[in-house]
Amino acid sequence: MKLRHLQAVFIARNREFWRDRAALAWNILFPVLLIAGFAYGFSDNPNPDKVGLYGAPQSRISFLESPYIQVIPTTDLEQSITKIERHQLDLLIDASTETYWVNEDSSKGYFLEHALNGLDPGRFSRQPVTGQEIRYIDWVIPGILGMNIMFSALFGIGYVIVRYRKNGVLKRLKATPLSALEFLMAQLGSRLWLILVVNAAVFIGGNFFVDFRMYGSYLDLLLVFTLGAMSLISMGLMVAARTSSEELAGGLLNLISWPMMFLSGVWFSLEGLHPWVQKISQIFPLTHTINAARSIMIDGASLLQLMPELITLLLMTSLFLFIGSLSFRWE
Repeated sequence: MKLRHLQAVFIARNREFWRDRAALAWNILFPVLLIAGFAYGFSDNPNPDKVGLYGAPQSRISFLESPYIQVIPTTDLEQSITKIERHQLDLLIDASTETYWVNEDSSKGYFLEHALNGLDPGRFSRQPVTGQEIRYIDWVIPGILGMNIMFSALFGIGYVIVRYRKNGVLKRLKATPLSALEFLMAQLGSRLWLILVVNAAVFIGGNFFVDFRMYGSYLDLLLVFTLGAMSLISMGLMVAARTSSEELAGGLLNLISWPMMFLSGVWFSLEGLHPWVQKISQIFPLTHTINAARSIMIDGASLLQLMPELITLLLMTSLFLFIGSLSFRWE
């Protein structure tokens, strides 16, 4: 792999993108409009009353049988207490010790606590916590940025490769010393930095108006979005490696992007869904990107805590690039 080959294709692709004003404007305006819409429409928390359940109950708990609450089993007590502090859970019950945690600043927690004591009087001991509320816009912003990265990575790179092949550009490049891997790496690098610049501008602009909650490191967040963008761009390159029809490419990219958007936790939490749905979501790079970004922004997680997600994204990127370079067709 030669650096000058990568540089030539990298510069050419950047110039092509910057000259396409319509595509550039859409990449910036689309996530901004989404953020503004959600900030206005979901200023209050739209989620149902959520009760975390830790441990196995020794006997029947009447409160948990109520049809008006969503019971979410949990295996990490410390993490669940943090969710109570952040208003992500409205009440937390440790069934093994018959203790419950409630946020004294939560209106939902106040009424759930009274319901618990009314249906199971005197049974549970109280552990109060305090903490600032995580608004829905704070929770959803990593998903919106991840979704914007996904569409820009898949469609922005997929259609370009197919158009190059259809117009004969790749046929001309075949006659040069450029290898398939060099071409794909140059496309990845060009799309990567453009995605990061656009999303950084969107994040800074949105933060100016909405003031997102941020408990972790901005550099860690940048690294997560970088690895996530790399994996999604590599997926787009893999899909377009042999496709010569724009209609087929569009169908394949939609087949990948829409299930990924709904099963990766962009709009709603996957907690409480069927276990098989949660397992299927793990095959998508967008799931690991959004989960890691939310952990940094909302929970203040470190890179060491997010190592499984980061390693998964690196492995996905390597696998997609390997398959794309092996199956790449110039004509």
